[in-house]
Amino acid sequence: MASKPDGIEVSVSHTADELEKHIAKRDLAEFLHESLKPFDDPVEEILDGLDYSLSEEPGRGGFVLLAEEEGEPVGSVVMLRTGMKGYIPENVLLYVAVRPDMRGRGVGGRIIRRALEEAEGDVKLHVEYDNPAKRLYERIGFVSKYAEMRYEK
Repeated sequence: MASKPDGIEVSVSHTADELEKHIAKRDLAEFLHESLKPFDDPVEEILDGLDYSLSEEPGRGGFVLLAEEEGEPVGSVVMLRTGMKGYIPENVLLYVAVRPDMRGRGVGGRIIRRALEEAEGDVKLHVEYDNPAKRLYERIGFVSKYAEMRYEK
């Protein structure tokens, strides 16, 4: 973990053991849950995403990027490896969250760019049309290629 001039340190974890050196998985899930509001992903679903990203099982994995200031989380990215290529990109950016009082200070852009450097291959994400972060994603270079449709049972 390298110190930055603004006091924010960024670490990347590929396993649960690596993450636990910085933050407990449940604490990170709760941080994500609170920081993602008004989008209300339940803590248990966030934990499932963290388990997938930190898995060492074949066909799973990814990484978690954590930004901290004075040992407290201020932002995080959860990236999943898809095991695919082409139509389905190699990676899904599952969560990007910045603590509300830290928004507008460049933390989101910084951790997304760092995550894109860390990811091997292309990256996709889902974003609500009315999410203010959509403009940030577009400035970084994400483009809207497809409309997502779902059939829910």
